[in-house]
Amino acid sequence: MPLVRRPLLALLLSLVVLLSGGLPSAAASTLEQRLAGWPAWSLPAPLPRPGARDLVYPAWFEGDWRATSADLSGVEPEIEYAVRFIQDPSGRIVGDRAFNANSVGRALLGEQLQRVRNDPQNPNRQLADLSGDRYLESTVVGRRSERPPKDQFLADELSLQVLHGPGDPRVSQVETLSRYVRIDADRIEAQQWQVSYDSPAAGLIADAKRHWSGTLVLERQP
Repeated sequence: MPLVRRPLLALLLSLVVLLSGGLPSAAASTLEQRLAGWPAWSLPAPLPRPGARDLVYPAWFEGDWRATSADLSGVEPEIEYAVRFIQDPSGRIVGDRAFNANSVGRALLGEQLQRVRNDPQNPNRQLADLSGDRYLESTVVGRRSERPPKDQFLADELSLQVLHGPGDPRVSQVETLSRYVRIDADRIEAQQWQVSYDSPAAGLIADAKRHWSGTLVLERQP
């Protein structure tokens, strides 16, 4: 999960957001260079396909947290929700994606969100059942992470989102870049930048259509 606050259905990704090691870090400047170009991002992005590998976080993410998300434009109200990071069978720290996406989705959508299901064969794919005979299919199709010094962590994910329901499916792509900073053992602060693109059916080369930025504060819970 990227752990991201974003335009309505677009946020039901990962978040949760969001959010080492999913892929080996390349040049430490890759995501810094990407960030420098925001909001004028375009596709293709410098994000390798993740395959069936999840996003792995630093050890200091492990545990339960209260997340507070704020929209830097001030247009959207601040929201709070719970997030969780757990050990996978190999002992790596990963986001509890279904729990996190359900928590964020409930905070934004209320009863419109019925449940979130993980794909047992692919940690990068989720299904969110919505009211009105709709469901949102989200698949992470690109990812890069980096670990700069001084308790920082950067992660960039590109997701393909398909909203199924009455009528034709609605397809979009959403890219979210997050920079996390460990303040102390009980607090993590982040800045997040996001853009939306048209469906890949429109072509492999695409310019950003909408953009958003915000802050995220994680406070450890007992």
